[in-house]
Amino acid sequence: MIAIDTNVLLRYLLDNDKQQSKRAAKLIDESETVLITDIVLVETLWTLKGKKYKLGKDGLIKVLNSLFEEPNLCFEDDQTVWRALSDFRKAKPTRRKALDFPDALIINKAKYHAESTNQSMDGVYSFDMAAQQLPGAKKL
Repeated sequence: MIAIDTNVLLRYLLDNDKQQSKRAAKLIDESETVLITDIVLVETLWTLKGKKYKLGKDGLIKVLNSLFEEPNLCFEDDQTVWRALSDFRKAKPTRRKALDFPDALIINKAKYHAESTNQSMDGVYSFDMAAQQLPGAKKL
């Protein structure tokens, strides 16, 4: 297994630098298992959503789906990332904003951690109204 940094994943996805993109694709394509950590995943999506690339929700969902389709890519916890993607996909915007994928991941990671350590989860507290719509999230 290898792990990659955000800049490697971005070069792979965007193919926007001939030399670096080619090296990133070669590394990823020729490795048996490539770990995308939660931090790398979130940084990648923030970059793609940001001022330069301006990817909307549908575009981010396509990117996430494409990462799941790559046979040699894996996440820290595939099932938790998948549940977060499902929550993100289904979420309806509130008056102010829509749920961000990182918020969905935070809530799902917390629930997974509680479950895997046999602890009860009383809630993930947030001021974010969009995040509060997810099961397990609570208003502070």
